Amino acid sequence: MTKIDRTPEKADFEHVTDWVFDLDNTLYPHHINLFAQIDKNMTAYVAALLQMEREEARKLQKQYYLDHGTTLQGLMIHHGIDPNDFLEKAHAIDYSALTPQPELGEAIKALPGRKFIFTNGSVKHAEMTAGALGILEHFDDIFDIVAADYVPKPAQATYDKFAALKRVETNKAAMFEDLPRNLTVPKALGMQTVLLVPRNLEETVVEWWEKTSGDEDHIDFVTDDLAAFLGKVTGSGG
Repeated sequence: MTKIDRTPEKADFEHVTDWVFDLDNTLYPHHINLFAQIDKNMTAYVAALLQMEREEARKLQKQYYLDHGTTLQGLMIHHGIDPNDFLEKAHAIDYSALTPQPELGEAIKALPGRKFIFTNGSVKHAEMTAGALGILEHFDDIFDIVAADYVPKPAQATYDKFAALKRVETNKAAMFEDLPRNLTVPKALGMQTVLLVPRNLEETVVEWWEKTSGDEDHIDFVTDDLAAFLGKVTGSGG
């Protein structure tokens, strides 16, 4: 049985007291593609800052993302930009594609212990997103890129700072993410790790696994339906 097929059981998570969720493409399905708006805004920012054509700006933006974990980190290192200005402009998006998800809200509410959003975005973006989904009230706190001193996941120091600041015992925590590389450190810290993949897209699931470079050991579970997965974890799902 592959991890894609494995169904979680309550026993797999009965030790968990802290539930840590990435934001984009994790708390809402990948197909909504809210991040496409942010991506477009980031390209526009780079183009305006460096007086580049859009395609040239996008290429540099993606290079910074690959090299530094976020476009923001690359721009700070190489161009000394104001991170708050960047975040404000990058997250100036339309959230109307998101609709309330009461089933997900109930599933998160039912989890025993504390719940956190841990994002490379901003608190404001997290609040707007979770608010539009109708699930914001179920979270205890948000740890964002500002709290991380603008050092993004997957940097070890950022997970360490999150755990220290929020007093999270990592061997009693679970991490939910849509990027395999962002689960490597959580697994090493003793967390249960869950990878969110696009729904009903087997070819895309394969692509996601390819991004792990063939190493699946840092991913405990894979799901394309967060609410259903959490329901099984708490025993309230079908």
